[in-house]
Amino acid sequence: MSGYFAYVVRRLAQFVLVVFIGINIAYVITHATPIDPVEQSISVVTSFGNTAPDAIEKMRTSLRELYGLGGSPVEQYLAFWKRILRADFGPSMSAFPTPVSTLIGRALPWTAGLLAVSTIVAWGLGSLLGGLAGYYQESRGLKLIGVIAIGVHPIPYYILALVLLIVFGFLWPVLPITGGAAMNLPQAPTFDFIVSVMQHAVLPALSLILIGVGSWFLGMRALVSHVVTEDYVVYAELAGVRPWRVLSSYVMRNALPPQLTGLAMSLGGIFNGAVITEKVFGYPGVGSLLVDAVYAGDYGLVLGVTTVSILGVSTGVLVIDLLYPLLDPRVKVT
Repeated sequence: MSGYFAYVVRRLAQFVLVVFIGINIAYVITHATPIDPVEQSISVVTSFGNTAPDAIEKMRTSLRELYGLGGSPVEQYLAFWKRILRADFGPSMSAFPTPVSTLIGRALPWTAGLLAVSTIVAWGLGSLLGGLAGYYQESRGLKLIGVIAIGVHPIPYYILALVLLIVFGFLWPVLPITGGAAMNLPQAPTFDFIVSVMQHAVLPALSLILIGVGSWFLGMRALVSHVVTEDYVVYAELAGVRPWRVLSSYVMRNALPPQLTGLAMSLGGIFNGAVITEKVFGYPGVGSLLVDAVYAGDYGLVLGVTTVSILGVSTGVLVIDLLYPLLDPRVKVT
């Protein structure tokens, strides 16, 4: 246990370092843009009419303090980290005076619900079918699934999203094609609202699942095809162990760890949102929020979404790193 404790401490230290470096890179990139949020806000205000110069100067000073842009670069950097530790990214420029954290908090449940379900379903189906295809290599049905997976895998998910939108939104209009729920329903845990959310999520989720299944299928099939040649698998088969037991206990279990790593990184990446898919279907998630922030030059909101994404991906990788030694005894923790 002491060896595992030291392993946990090292992984936590790596987690803190990765998050620190990632947030700093995001800070440098966003502050290197030529867009000055203060001057942009002032230009919007002054475009409606003449404003006294002293009022503009007072507004400029107030906005710089509000956005954490007052003082020297070092003071701005320290103020930024103080806000990060308080989970306070300041107000949004594009939705002033709504705080960035509030906007992210509104959009995150939509993205988390859509992408978490889509990712887990695609991972489960792809890993199961890929494991079966890698073990039962002579099955014609599984070979056909492999051919379909190879054909679908290279297609960008947004292209498939557009195809689904055209088919089910115009040619055969049986599903809603935009929004997260019906606009005339209050966002409350009622039966009608839940049904509406599920209906609006079908097409975005389907576009992600169909592409994701092919990727997980090909990865798992390749892993299982390698594992079935191992001596312990051959010995188990010669010893008369039932094929299903060999597949589940000897083959799938040893092929799953790399898939679990990919799953953890994918789940961490849901904080990015499926940017293009959300824009195609007008889904009110983090991806749409990020695109709108980029177009509006709202780098405070961009930085907030990026920071949440860095934390999400890093946390997902940390969790799977901590579980790896418990799932796979071949992983050394000393």
